[in-house]
Amino acid sequence: MSVNRVTLVGYVGQEPIVRWLDTGMCVASVRLGTTERGYTLANGTQVPERTEWHNVIFWNKQAELVEAHVKKGDKLFVEGKIQSRSYDDKKGTNHYVVEIMAQTVEFLSGKTNDSDNL
Repeated sequence: MSVNRVTLVGYVGQEPIVRWLDTGMCVASVRLGTTERGYTLANGTQVPERTEWHNVIFWNKQAELVEAHVKKGDKLFVEGKIQSRSYDDKKGTNHYVVEIMAQTVEFLSGKTNDSDNL
């Protein structure tokens, strides 16, 4: 058995990017930052805080809610799965992308209805 599951609680680093596909489906992408606190080792060495940035993808109703309610700086709880892909740009350079495909999202900033938490 294997499991592909990720849980993130972090802050939105830039305004969401929302697109509507020709099929009428909505897709939103968000850069979500999670930060590990800095600490001091027993020998006195300082380890600075570290922020990791995650590309989170939302589809359909979740994407519409993200478009309506999410702004830079908002705090989100996201559960989903990790997905990777590669593509070639116009110059022929290959790029490798890792994304979180959101399955559950809760808005932890501001006021939204409980029905907005999917």
